[in-house]
Amino acid sequence: MPVDLTGFVAVVLLAYLVPGPDFLVIVRAAARHRALGRAAALGAQTGLCVHMCAAALGLSVIAARSAHAFTAIKLAGAAYLVYLGVRALRDARRDSGARSGRPAAERKDRSHRGADTRSATAATAATLTASDRRDSFVEGLLCNVLNPKAALFFLSILPQFADPRGSFTGQVFLLGALDVVIGVVYWLALVGAAARLRVVLGRPVWRRRWERISGCLFIAVGVGVAASE
Repeated sequence: MPVDLTGFVAVVLLAYLVPGPDFLVIVRAAARHRALGRAAALGAQTGLCVHMCAAALGLSVIAARSAHAFTAIKLAGAAYLVYLGVRALRDARRDSGARSGRPAAERKDRSHRGADTRSATAATAATLTASDRRDSFVEGLLCNVLNPKAALFFLSILPQFADPRGSFTGQVFLLGALDVVIGVVYWLALVGAAARLRVVLGRPVWRRRWERISGCLFIAVGVGVAASE
């Protein structure tokens, strides 16, 4: 039978709608700056291209059949998510310490709080560097490359929509490229929505809460990945 594009697109859309590690990385980056969210999104989809090429070359089959290799990838991905979570909690604690170190009169002066928030937002946009974008891109990339579920998608889900009479390699690239394009569109739309969080996170107290929540979520997801079979 021919390639089932309609069914494949439906499954891919459903997969993107279910929040996962990529979702957390991209939303957290976009909440800091829209450009960082876009960089993280492109990094995540580049990581998906890595899995696509590995599946086309048969490397994913080798990794999946080797219990040690698959476990190593899974634990590396889990460790990276826990690392992101610990870093977010550390950022929240550092921000809290810096805030508590300010003079009491400055903390109580509400008339200047709105101006401080706008100044901080403007400073963030002004100081955004290529290094910041690169770091967000790498976070998205590693989060996806080290995600064993992404590899399993190309090994178990994608072949169900391929034509067994055709070239498997060619269909992997066709369906994989479609997956990547759908993801780019979805993530960029999500970035646009998540970037609005900057208005709320301009207030230090909400920014610290957000970092704590995202940090705990990263650690929880990382532990869940490590414990999964």
